[in-house]
Amino acid sequence: MEDLKSLMNEHMDQMADLVERFTAELRTGFQPAVDSFIGFFHAIDWKVEPWLICLISFHVFLLLVTIFTRRNVNFQMLLFLLALSGVYLAERMNTFLGVNWKSFAGQNYFDPHGIFLSVLWSGPLLLISIFILINTLFTLCQLIIRWKRAELRHRARVARNKQD
Repeated sequence: MEDLKSLMNEHMDQMADLVERFTAELRTGFQPAVDSFIGFFHAIDWKVEPWLICLISFHVFLLLVTIFTRRNVNFQMLLFLLALSGVYLAERMNTFLGVNWKSFAGQNYFDPHGIFLSVLWSGPLLLISIFILINTLFTLCQLIIRWKRAELRHRARVARNKQD
């Protein structure tokens, strides 16, 4: 019995240690990401790079169009395909922009791995695509509910007509 108690106490101590480490990581978990974002934001000379402001404005405009047209499923599917096509073409865009960066930028942001373009081009497009996908799934669920209700009303009508 003492062995069982000591094993249980040892297990509880290990669990308490894991929970303490986990909560400590959660408390400090977002701070490095915030620091990296702030460093990234300050590393860009926004006065010399108006094309970045245009790119961010494009993503905000696309998000607003997506939100305002959320009831139009066909248009949403077109936006979804265009956004995913933009993500698909990101590698080619990175190569092209890496060669021609001097014509529109103050410094070369386009590394061979495509990190910059992934963050500022593909990331927002993927988020917009996820929004469209969730909206489409929600719309399909509502359509299934309406269809099932209509089917139940039709069955009730048929049953009522048989009784008459």
